[in-house]
Amino acid sequence: MVDSSARPSNFIRTIIDQDLDSGKHTYVHTRFPPEPNGYLHIGHAKSICLNFGIAQDYQGTCNLRFDDTNPEKENIDYVKSIEEDVKWLGFEWSGEPRYSSNYFDQLYAYAVELIKAGKAYVCFLNAEQTREYRGTLTEPGKDSPYRDTSAEENLALFEKMRAGEFKEGECALRAKIDMASPFMCMRDPIIYRVKFAHHHQTGDKWCIYPMYDFTHCISDAIEDITHSLCTLEFQDNRRLYDWVLDNISIEARPHQYEFSRLNLEYTVMSKRKLNALVTEGHVSGWDDPRMPTIAGLRRRGYTPESIREFCTRIGVTKMDNMVEMAMLEACIREDLNENAPRAMAVLDPIRLVIENFPEGKVETLNIANHPQNPDFGTREVSFSREVYIEREDFRESANKKYKRLVLDKEVRLRGAYVVKAVRVDKNANGDIETVYCQYDPDTLGKKPADGRSVKGVIHWVDAKTARAAEVRLYDRLFSVANPAAEEDFTQVLNPESLVTVANAKVEASLVDAKASQPFQFERTGYFVKDSKDSTDETLIFNRTVGLRDSWAKTEKN
Repeated sequence: MVDSSARPSNFIRTIIDQDLDSGKHTYVHTRFPPEPNGYLHIGHAKSICLNFGIAQDYQGTCNLRFDDTNPEKENIDYVKSIEEDVKWLGFEWSGEPRYSSNYFDQLYAYAVELIKAGKAYVCFLNAEQTREYRGTLTEPGKDSPYRDTSAEENLALFEKMRAGEFKEGECALRAKIDMASPFMCMRDPIIYRVKFAHHHQTGDKWCIYPMYDFTHCISDAIEDITHSLCTLEFQDNRRLYDWVLDNISIEARPHQYEFSRLNLEYTVMSKRKLNALVTEGHVSGWDDPRMPTIAGLRRRGYTPESIREFCTRIGVTKMDNMVEMAMLEACIREDLNENAPRAMAVLDPIRLVIENFPEGKVETLNIANHPQNPDFGTREVSFSREVYIEREDFRESANKKYKRLVLDKEVRLRGAYVVKAVRVDKNANGDIETVYCQYDPDTLGKKPADGRSVKGVIHWVDAKTARAAEVRLYDRLFSVANPAAEEDFTQVLNPESLVTVANAKVEASLVDAKASQPFQFERTGYFVKDSKDSTDETLIFNRTVGLRDSWAKTEKN
């Protein structure tokens, strides 16, 4: 076991420490149990880091178990994406991936046990009647007319359910607990229902499927899980979790502990709402870089390290709160500031012609890949008579606060020479097309010989070797901090969550960039080559995050 002082503590770790000290447990065994009915999101990342992180720290084990009890909404593509996300975050599960469906035979046998003990019955109330009989938060429910059916008859009916002799919705197996319970989940909950659906693991073997609350606790017990961690919405369900285990012949007694789910500003965490964003075409898919899915964050350029750091910073508590998006962005910004090599890209290019630079001459400059870390080495960048600069980096006139290129003023081109703007060409609309300059050939890598001060530095790209690129400027998906609180969350989508720059120019070295390799485009932000749409012929880069938090200033105004 690692030194507890070396890791951030929380109430779950305190419980585990007490369990180990008291001898209640001699090991730690956790699990991560996603439903394979969608892509994982940043909230799941919190659970992944918690379950796998605890197992690592206590030298225990963590299972990956797919809660696959609803085959209509599940498919193998979701299974594969979940496995990829867990591995990408840097975790390995114990043994082979598990499935709740691995235990369908055992679950069926335990349901039979409950029936024989008079603790489960087949109910023929329809969905509307079931709701009516359940009661309300202030009024108790009333017993189903089928509640006192004999165990023998219930066994025969349950076998008929399994044999496919009842239609979907015609009947269900319910636990016989307490229709007057103050906890709705204990009012004779359904534990099996009829579904004629092909299952991605068991095929057509079953036409009845167990419910989550019945399946989950038994799966935990079968796998000898010591600490079953879930979010607060399952707090009341812990009573049903314990009831099931107390009433079947299984020895293991895992315990459920609840923590607060992640609520993140400017996004939604409901899988139903995320699915609506995809199916209604508001985003390009589950891996759209604006989505809070792990696949979307990965495609946008977030790193596993930054997400793990974010999960560490937000901590684990029982208190619901809204986490600022700025915290997530700070984690990736800090990571990339240290670990992303620099490159130059011009998003809104205008030509800069250096008139006194020899025509046809091409120089090769060695430019540092990281100004603070020489271990990143240097790269070769070509320099010639024509380069591209950002349109916003030139003005015909400006005050002293403007530290970029101005007519009759000097500025340094990053890693190259000092240049002075002398005149411009404009088109018929009065827009500047070309800036003409003179350069000082003695200023490569050093200050002007006469000691004059040149304070401004701008980036550039050599026109001879520049590659055209599409740059996608991603921003927050919603324009309000809590879109889930809106009557229609799709009405507060941020219209500028994606701005596409079609005519950017990037330095030639970026042609060989890997999709997973982040770069800081100097003075612009952090970017990554798109893993899905970018090709050798059409380079596409996604903005991960800006160099600074532009929303902080906006929100104060």
